[in-house]
Amino acid sequence: MATTNTAPNSAQDTLALIGRILIAYLFIPAGIGKIMGFAGTVGYITSVGLPLPEVGAVIAIIVELGFGIALLLGFKTRLTAIVMAIFTVAAALFFHKYWSAPDAMKMMQQINFNKNIAIAGGLLALAAFGAGRFSIDKK
Repeated sequence: MATTNTAPNSAQDTLALIGRILIAYLFIPAGIGKIMGFAGTVGYITSVGLPLPEVGAVIAIIVELGFGIALLLGFKTRLTAIVMAIFTVAAALFFHKYWSAPDAMKMMQQINFNKNIAIAGGLLALAAFGAGRFSIDKK
């Protein structure tokens, strides 16, 4: 019977770093965009009927920019990734409701919903396996 080495290797550490970079590439610019267009962000949150849209916009900025930077650097990665996964699923449920979208928007909203769910899956994998050696967590 063959044994498997469960210790992380250089390839796993490199892949974890690349994964963190690619996920952060989505979140960090989105957070910056929300700061630059704060009123528009608040308006969009208002348009879907969520309460306290200003608070929601601030939460989105904190998660996307603050937690996005933390994820990029590999700082408290497991907790960061869980918070970001929850945020991403919530965003899918509130902002990409393809099941009630007009026919012309149904496919686009379903694609965005599915992408959010897949991103949450990637974040949960980081939560499960950690940031790898190339991170603040491992320093």
